[in-house]
Amino acid sequence: MVELGGISFGGKKRFVLIAGPCAIESREVVYETAERLKEVCERLEIELVFKSSFDKANRTSNSPRGVGMSQGLEILSEVKERFGLPILTDVHESCQCEEVAQVADILQIPAFLSRQTDLLQAAARTGKVVNVKKGQFMAPWDMHGVVEKIREVAPQPNKLLLTERGSSFGYGNLVVDMTSLVEMRRFSCPIIFDATHSVQKPSSQQGVTGGNREMVPYLMRAAMAVGIDGLFLEVHPNPDKAISDAANQVKLSNIYNILNEAVKIDDLVKNELF
Repeated sequence: MVELGGISFGGKKRFVLIAGPCAIESREVVYETAERLKEVCERLEIELVFKSSFDKANRTSNSPRGVGMSQGLEILSEVKERFGLPILTDVHESCQCEEVAQVADILQIPAFLSRQTDLLQAAARTGKVVNVKKGQFMAPWDMHGVVEKIREVAPQPNKLLLTERGSSFGYGNLVVDMTSLVEMRRFSCPIIFDATHSVQKPSSQQGVTGGNREMVPYLMRAAMAVGIDGLFLEVHPNPDKAISDAANQVKLSNIYNILNEAVKIDDLVKNELF
């Protein structure tokens, strides 16, 4: 189990939601999303971690990347204070970790960087919770090396989350092997399922990542039925206008219905399995 303030990932606890816009585009979008997510999660009794990225460094083409680290951390700090929410954001380079850790409660390692030893260990040394997204190119059992690298240097080795976000299948498509959720649990880490990145179709729209957000609820149901500790969703008031992952992000107006369904499945499964 991983403890984050009053939030617990793991055990028989209800899943934790990690959610927010893919990239920080503006204060307005971030505030609107955070306010609605907090309202819905309080209503459904779901613990919430707010997520957004100050820089989308891993881009297929020269697409907009976000507001940058300085302004991005300022906005995330404001969200933390204004809404009382813990923060998760990505780090892409070892030199970013200490500064980002001044604001973020969870440092996230993007999937394409999940084997970068220096980055993994720099994040772990901050003492913050680290969430590692399994690379699209990795088998679930390959995450054993990632776990060992982090536990080797982390002040508290149990502050580690692992996230499934689909595996590459041919060109321009991802598939999710739900047994991966079971396999990675063997490393004694809480398991998160990223339902929005799992519906990506990388580089499928003339150099821009496509996807199909309509499939998000179906994959979410399957993961909930297996049993997970956290659900990761990218959420936007107007996804089609988003600067990143426009085809995959969930519409903010639909978030209550999706989470209400997730709660029902989660409660049923955890009562049966534990």
